[in-house]
Amino acid sequence: MPPSKEPHNPPGDPAEALPPPLARPPNLHAVILAGGIGSRFWPASTPERPKQLLPLASPRPLIRDTVDRALGLVQEHRLHLLAGAHLTAPLAAALQEAGGAASFWVEPRARGTGPVLTWAAHRIARSDPDGVMISLHSDHFIDPEAAFHATVRRAVEVAQGEDLLLTVAIPPDRPETGYGYLRPGDPIPGDAGPSAWRVGSFVEKPDRDTAEAYLQRGYFWNSGIFVWSVRRFLAEVRLHAPEIATHLPLLDRGQDERFFERVTHISVDEAVLERSGRVAAVEARFRWDDVGTWDALARTRQGDGRGNVVEGRGSVVAGQGNVVWAEEGSVVLFGVDDLVVVRSGGITLVTRRDRAGELKRLLESLPPGLRDPS
Repeated sequence: MPPSKEPHNPPGDPAEALPPPLARPPNLHAVILAGGIGSRFWPASTPERPKQLLPLASPRPLIRDTVDRALGLVQEHRLHLLAGAHLTAPLAAALQEAGGAASFWVEPRARGTGPVLTWAAHRIARSDPDGVMISLHSDHFIDPEAAFHATVRRAVEVAQGEDLLLTVAIPPDRPETGYGYLRPGDPIPGDAGPSAWRVGSFVEKPDRDTAEAYLQRGYFWNSGIFVWSVRRFLAEVRLHAPEIATHLPLLDRGQDERFFERVTHISVDEAVLERSGRVAAVEARFRWDDVGTWDALARTRQGDGRGNVVEGRGSVVAGQGNVVWAEEGSVVLFGVDDLVVVRSGGITLVTRRDRAGELKRLLESLPPGLRDPS
């Protein structure tokens, strides 16, 4: 389903000046971070049916869109989903129509993106020491696909040619407080394709006023889409991430479970990227949204002429800017604006769109009888 609004509006048409389609980059491996619950999409998202299994950006589950997008870049045997054992069966069912193209690497424990991407890079390096790795999230909205592929190919080119760690930078279209930001540094020359530059600094999620300033000063969002050679990434882990590097000998000995038992929970941004001097970014030429809250549906799904998005059996009369998700029964809104209304699993949630990002706090305060869908 086409989006009613563009989550990100880069200058000009994002499909303009794209190079012709190319073959899959050689030695490229893709890992998809497919764990997590997505509690900000409660009550539709649950531990048994997390966010990545919901059709939030198109008529298909987010994970299906992500896998199909990745298969435009890598061969099937080089595509791996990283998730806990409890998610492999529902993820496999969601991917069944795709022919079971991806393999599953079962993450023994949730330890954050730093340890899990180190583990994935180490596994790739065992069979392909010269391999290049792209890390994707299972639940992002990206469009158009051709522009995404062109951006990744440019990132692969820079990662190999300059021996750098790459992140994909998103030109912001609003002062978002829920994302990390990148300050661009020196440009990296290239013959064609999206622009690339050294990252001047990483900035944590800002407050509203700071986000407004970043928007004016030309900062970028950090998408969390990464490209690097496994050799360079593991070298940077050893140099800058003692919380992880101390336990690498366990992976060398094939003791993966003990590695996850002992390693510190830490993000790859904090452990490696913010400490390394070998980080660059490629500017995205595609529309992007991390689909982080119910409010995102107003940016990724088709709305009516008054900005209302209704999925399921529902209607909005004399209202605007509402998001309705009805998996059961019917929902009718009359004379109200900017609400999120969700019916799923016997639970009805009503909140303002500007409070949709606070559902984690809500869940912490609810008794189990109200928190758990039937």
